[in-house]
Amino acid sequence: MAQAQTLSRNQQIVLDIIEKAKGPLKAYSILFNVQKKGINAPQQIYRALDKLIEMGKIHKNSSRSKDPFVILNAALLRETTYEKELFGEELEDGTISYGALERANNGTLLIDEVSEIPYETQAHVLRVLIDQKFKRLNGFKDINVNIRLISSSSKDLKELVNLGKFREDLYHRLNVMPVELAPLNSRTEDIPLLIEYFKDKLSEINGVQKPNIDINNDNFYTYNWPGNVRELRNLVERITILSANESKSNINKLIDDILNPSSSTLTNKELIEKSFTSPLKEARKYFEKEYLITQLKKNHGNISKTADFIGMERSALHRKLKSLGIKGIN
Repeated sequence: MAQAQTLSRNQQIVLDIIEKAKGPLKAYSILFNVQKKGINAPQQIYRALDKLIEMGKIHKNSSRSKDPFVILNAALLRETTYEKELFGEELEDGTISYGALERANNGTLLIDEVSEIPYETQAHVLRVLIDQKFKRLNGFKDINVNIRLISSSSKDLKELVNLGKFREDLYHRLNVMPVELAPLNSRTEDIPLLIEYFKDKLSEINGVQKPNIDINNDNFYTYNWPGNVRELRNLVERITILSANESKSNINKLIDDILNPSSSTLTNKELIEKSFTSPLKEARKYFEKEYLITQLKKNHGNISKTADFIGMERSALHRKLKSLGIKGIN
């Protein structure tokens, strides 16, 4: 017989709060309710939530708790495999490869990074939501499904609709009960908590000691974080794997090089001195490069805004950046 999973005190406290809540909760809302019970650090809540999700406790509190919970990360799929992964496939020898929709029948399907689904496949997803049935690839029989669909995206789906990259009809079908998470750059107070959480988790996963990351490094709070929490996690993972045994000062230098690439560019004095000792063509190149890097940083790497400000066509700016070897400015 399988052993019952035992909850820690912190996990049980957090689960009790969630079970009694009438709507979505933030970590700080949970913290406010449990401080009197001994949980005083938000990272303890993140750890408890992570474990509760891993154990399936959050799903077990839903009305579909006895049915499957299937996760499909659209960002990890090749363009040619989306429909097979979603709808399944009937092979020539009669065997069936079941897709995510069928595996989640009567339960919940979470499509992570739904914006990555190809435009043509989006129409088929919409048809399933309308008709609640589909055919497997190479199949002829309708498969009826009853699923709760949850989708997430790190991109602005409304903007993608306006750009013609995401179907508007599917957008409205998915946008029944939206939950918007503020970007990381607008809630920098979460950064030290997330760093501590990722340090604990990633050092355990990789079997190394926790890296000595300075949470007071200014770059954490001035960087724009276009990749949000995932980008922060990737940074902490990179440091954990490559620099776990490094000193705080060396790790700070690595963070500076990654988050503040302009710190490696020339100072104004150095630029002037180098320019006056160089031929005119080379001096102009130095000035152009430093000028464009500065303008890009002011606009958080947005090419269109930078092009408008400096009075240059977007395509011309792209060519200029490429010729000067400028890339990855945020």
